[in-house]
Formats: sequence, C-alpha cells, structure tokens
Amino acid sequence: MTRHVLPEARIHPSIRSKVAESHRDIVDEVEAAVAAHEWVVVGMAQNPVVKKARKILEGKGLAFHYLEYGSYLKLWRRRNALKMWSGWPTFPMVFHRGVLVGGAEDLAKYLENPG
Repeated sequence: MTRHVLPEARIHPSIRSKVAESHRDIVDEVEAAVAAHEWVVVGMAQNPVVKKARKILEGKGLAFHYLEYGSYLKLWRRRNALKMWSGWPTFPMVFHRGVLVGGAEDLAKYLENPG
C-alpha cells in the first residue's frame, strides 16, 4: 500500500519548514509512546469509541499507554496533525508494537487474529 501524499517537490520551498514542523511536538510525543509501550491508544475526551477501545484492552488484561488530546471542541488542529501523520481519519488510533492497527472495531478484529 502506498499512501498518496503531496511530494515535497510540489511544496514551495518557502513553506516546507512550516509544513514539516506544524504541531510536530504532538507527533513526536505519540511516536515516543509507540516506541516505549507495547500498546498505545491515542484518543480524545468524550469520545465513546475511544472508551470502547480502552475497555477492549482492559477486558483482555492488556496494559496500554493512553494519550488524550482535547475534546470535540478543543485541540482539533493538534489532533489533525496526527491524522495527517498516520493517515488514519478518526480516533482512537490504536498501536500494537509500533504498528497502527486502527480504531476500536479494528482492534477487536485484530485481537481475534493478530497475524
């Protein structure tokens, strides 16, 4: 699978650093957590699907690291940086051993057959 991403050559040189650094801190924080923990759930407050993913892992007795970024009305621009980085359009973002496995429904399927 190749994700369709605007090539750097098609981004004007005067804005390349702005594109590269936009909310880079949140992406770096998630990357560090993914590198340090077997399971990582990235979510947002008030989202029932995020809670569902956490309950699935808790029900299986799997320890996970949880990162929460804002709510429906707060920090959406920062969360957007994560969506652009990962290519995953919704929350939660569930990672296992550094690999994005998807959201809550994808997590349930993955746990049935992690291969």
